[in-house]
Amino acid sequence: MFLPSLNPAQPEITDLIVGHNPATLERLPVNKNHVLDRFANFQNHQAVAAVRAIPARDGVLDPHAVDRLMLTVHWEMQRLAEEFFHGQRVYELLNVVLSALQANGIQRPIRVVDVGCGIGYAIRWLAARTRLASQGIELVGVDLNATLIREATRLATAENLPCRFFHGDAFSAQHAGHIYLSTGFVHHFRGDGLYHLLRRHDLPDTAAFLHYDFRPWALAPVGSWFFHILRMRTAIARHDGVLSTARAYRGEALTAASRSALPAFSSGIYGSNIWGTPLPRVFHTLAGMRRNILPAFRAGLGVRAIRLGEMV
Repeated sequence: MFLPSLNPAQPEITDLIVGHNPATLERLPVNKNHVLDRFANFQNHQAVAAVRAIPARDGVLDPHAVDRLMLTVHWEMQRLAEEFFHGQRVYELLNVVLSALQANGIQRPIRVVDVGCGIGYAIRWLAARTRLASQGIELVGVDLNATLIREATRLATAENLPCRFFHGDAFSAQHAGHIYLSTGFVHHFRGDGLYHLLRRHDLPDTAAFLHYDFRPWALAPVGSWFFHILRMRTAIARHDGVLSTARAYRGEALTAASRSALPAFSSGIYGSNIWGTPLPRVFHTLAGMRRNILPAFRAGLGVRAIRLGEMV
């Protein structure tokens, strides 16, 4: 039985304290008591205490206080990404996919879209540390949270980085990409929501996707708790960071959902274990691509092909 704060049936705090109209993306007011009741039903006293600390006006969470908190949380998430060398992890696999697309005659420019990009760490890392932008690769981040997009744009502008960020729907005609990326994103979609998220990738120009998330295993919540206690300053970052390891999908669940939603794509898990041993990695990747791209992708992996599970 899970401790209340590790019950994967519940959402993370950051899933509930910001609301948007799905059609217009307009910011919606969030009733503080509704959020408190949601976590009280799970007897999650840690989450209740964190939400109680957020200022409210007339029962509605103060949007400015929420925005400041969300920025702080995402800055803490960026520090974690830096410490786990996540930018390099993304580039390593993305570069192989790009080469496979080129080998199959897909002409540049190629648009890479980080869906749910937050403050844009992965895209900014790629823009700052690689030559992709000068090689005809368009680096784009898209998020439903306008505050996070403004911060991503501010940071990219300050460093004069060749990338762009947009407030909107990453799968819309306006923002759709050839390759989709995400980090710690897919586990937020529960039940049929995961199927529908993956189904949206089936767009005319979309050739591949790489979704990075925590790799679940028995001791992951314990390790995450210890790490977050040491490194994270805010109660919400500590709570959501640990809960996300309990909510992360096993590789079998991700591939089953992907193969059901996207029959025209080959899907598999990359990087589940360390070099073919039973030792688990912190992150694994749901990789998917059009079937004609798979042979070039396998060839491009070289010795790293040992990290790729069954790709169907």
